[in-house]
Amino acid sequence: MAEQRDIKYVAREFSDYKQELVEFAKNYFPDSYNDFSPTSPGMMFIEMAAYVGDILSFYQDTQIQETFVQYAKDPGNLYNMAYMMGYRPKTTNVAEVELTVTQEVQAVPGAGPNWDQALVVQENAVITSNFQGQTQFFIDNKIDFTYSSSFDPTDVVINELTNGVPSKFLLSKKVKAFSGEIKTVTETFSEATKFNTITIDDTNIIGILDITDDTGGSTNKWYEVPFLGQDTVFVDKANAGADANKVPNTIELQKVPKRFITRFTSNGNLQIQFGAGTNSQDDNTFTPDPTNVGLGTLQGINTIDKAYDPSNFLYTQTYGLAPSNTTLTIRYLVGGGVEANVPANTLTGYSATSTAVDTTTQSTLAFNNLLPARGGKDGDSTEEIRQNALRSFAEQKRTVTLQDYSIRALSLDPKFGTVSKVFITQDQLTSTKSSTDSIIDSNPLALSMYVLAYDNEKKLIPATPSLKENLRTYMAYYMPLTDALNIKDSFVVNIGVTFDILVRPNFNSRDVLVACTNTLKEYFNISKWNINQPINISTIYSTLDRVVGVQTVSKIEITNKQGGIYSEYAYDIEGATRNNIVYPSYDTMIFELKYPDQDIKGRTTSL
Repeated sequence: MAEQRDIKYVAREFSDYKQELVEFAKNYFPDSYNDFSPTSPGMMFIEMAAYVGDILSFYQDTQIQETFVQYAKDPGNLYNMAYMMGYRPKTTNVAEVELTVTQEVQAVPGAGPNWDQALVVQENAVITSNFQGQTQFFIDNKIDFTYSSSFDPTDVVINELTNGVPSKFLLSKKVKAFSGEIKTVTETFSEATKFNTITIDDTNIIGILDITDDTGGSTNKWYEVPFLGQDTVFVDKANAGADANKVPNTIELQKVPKRFITRFTSNGNLQIQFGAGTNSQDDNTFTPDPTNVGLGTLQGINTIDKAYDPSNFLYTQTYGLAPSNTTLTIRYLVGGGVEANVPANTLTGYSATSTAVDTTTQSTLAFNNLLPARGGKDGDSTEEIRQNALRSFAEQKRTVTLQDYSIRALSLDPKFGTVSKVFITQDQLTSTKSSTDSIIDSNPLALSMYVLAYDNEKKLIPATPSLKENLRTYMAYYMPLTDALNIKDSFVVNIGVTFDILVRPNFNSRDVLVACTNTLKEYFNISKWNINQPINISTIYSTLDRVVGVQTVSKIEITNKQGGIYSEYAYDIEGATRNNIVYPSYDTMIFELKYPDQDIKGRTTSL
């Protein structure tokens, strides 16, 4: 019978292995070998074995370490785990800047600017810096001088007078520009290959701009998706409704058999992967296949109670089309880095297409950056990839909590209309006779999303029908199937503020009043207020007390403004005030200081 030996695998270092081997030899082979001096041949073999154990332990620890994103050091492993956790590493960071775009138009006598001359600068306009290196920037959205909203206003000023009458006007817009240069490559495909992958070998790649094939028509575009199993993307179409001036586009969820995914490698290259299907077997329509469910195994074991993956139940063999017998034109963006942080007043060059009446009108366009471009830097470091991947894992694109719903609604692209305020609550009142968007619902299990929008002057208004429809389409993509969502208008209560202050000696009363008024304007800036947020009068006292020159705030009064140019809803401010806090009503509402210049009134008093 073999002897039972107590072997412990605890020691991991060279010295520990050596000591354990020496002890092992002394205990189990005392008569065979007893020369443990450093120069003995036996110690040489013991040290060689300890060395091998030390190296194997090192590789074992390293392999285990590389399986955890918190401790992995190899860039290749980090990139793979980052994508697995939903984070897309950056190989470069683009610089961002706000551009002032102006256009000069002729005046129509007695009618203001000639809007027929207003231009529409198409997407991906290229702006070049006159600074060293001539860094290129691009504008990803079109610039429409004929359109104006609170988030995309068109400012109009008189640019030239003739005999005291305006003869020319200057139209201006503020737009965001990003550092990047558009490059183009072509790839030719013969036979369809499953999950065909190509690599763009370049430096400082930002991402894919678009991919088109040579089939022509509106179906020649390929769409980028997060993963090949996703067969739908959001597309925009021009809004032909009456609220087109507030919501320029409508959003639609469109199935796209022509799709691809991209992935950066640790050396900065960009891989593009396509699906596995051919033109005769795309997965444009997903249909549950009953033959794949509940049939059990060949051994007769029934699997009707098995937990199925929905992506397998909606069975597909293709995950999108694989390109075949075609040539793809791939446009991608490169740029970013520290050198993209160009100084102010250097982005003046322009290269793009515009919808214009004539070339003379197009030549009146001008671009400039009043502030320097910032944000350009190298790609993510190892630690940044690690931390961003951990953060991204908690930011799954799902709407589960009330906060998820709010954040997702506010993420709607402005070209589909802008949601300025969102409040989510679970419905508690029910009525079987309810047929309108009132506060009383016919579905007690639904969530109510109260929303508001901005007008061109950034005043709160109800969301337009197109905005609600866009929001409904957008939210449905992220919502659980069992959730119901009612999108409604929140009430707006307009207020005014009056205050009395005592000014310190040697201070100009008028200057202190102006400073207090400006402080209240900033405090009641509608961008900082949310639906159902109360007004804390004690905080207003403290805010005014900190204004230079104010000795004492003797009185602050909140009043209701209702009717006419204000909201139609009246509110009992005095009855809603408890302990210096003005509480909102049970019905969702928001306080708005609509016209600060006339609704804030202050005066100085004496002791």
